[in-house]
Amino acid sequence: MRIALGLGCDRGTPAETIAQAVAEALAACGARHADVVAVASIDLKADEAGLLSFAQVRGWQIRFYPAVGLAAVEVPNPSETVRKHTGTPSVSEAAALLAAGVDKTQLIIEKHKLRGPDGRNATVSIARFPQ
Repeated sequence: MRIALGLGCDRGTPAETIAQAVAEALAACGARHADVVAVASIDLKADEAGLLSFAQVRGWQIRFYPAVGLAAVEVPNPSETVRKHTGTPSVSEAAALLAAGVDKTQLIIEKHKLRGPDGRNATVSIARFPQ
């Protein structure tokens, strides 16, 4: 299986919380870290230390998309709260779909959320690449 991760997080979310959210999302769909061929988020997170640290440990490059590009993607779970803070109704779902180059029918994990021990949230969505 070849998959793309879409990642979203609160400002200041530690790498450990992001790593746990990703591990839980992968387990939920029977995927492994080795199946990940693309990782994406919103360009507002391009300087997010926890996100960058998490990706670096895994050897993953993150592709960052502008809000306008993410907002153009049809997703199953748009959020007005996310739109208010980022300018797009979806970060993780839209980023996963853009990175995999697929539509929402290929989303295998829609919006896995985890609140870390410090109260910071991470969100992971997973899309399957075309076979």
